[in-house]
Amino acid sequence: MGIKKKGARSQRAVITSMKAPETINTSYVPSEEEDFMNDRQRDYFRKKLLDWKEDILKESRETLANLQNDSENHPDIADRASSETDRAIELRSRDRQRKLISKIDSALARIDDGSYGYCEETGEPISIKRLDARPIATLSIEAQERHERNERVHRDD
Repeated sequence: MGIKKKGARSQRAVITSMKAPETINTSYVPSEEEDFMNDRQRDYFRKKLLDWKEDILKESRETLANLQNDSENHPDIADRASSETDRAIELRSRDRQRKLISKIDSALARIDDGSYGYCEETGEPISIKRLDARPIATLSIEAQERHERNERVHRDD
């Protein structure tokens, strides 16, 4: 039930983990035929995660600027209510994205410590297709389905 880990990465890898790898070929797509979580796959997923995080941070900066600019006082109560509703929705969205950034940071840390791509529940490799679709995945599809079934059972009680 533990996590299979490869040896600890060098200190240099930890220091450079926040930089996107520059050697990755943009047309490269990981496959199941390769050795699982080889250097090329780790670089691919690190770049994918860092690009995703940068996109989220960019959107967040834009939202913050928009919220600051839209702080006008609406004389009409309906306009004010609409504006406040829009702000609340935007802030909830930003909170979800903040949590997503935390998951991205955790995935990057797992790449550095060698545990990325392995199911937290079973220790088995998570399929490359799943990781490509959801790079922050921590459970294999089977373990995730089991988890969701258990949630439904306990929620219905």
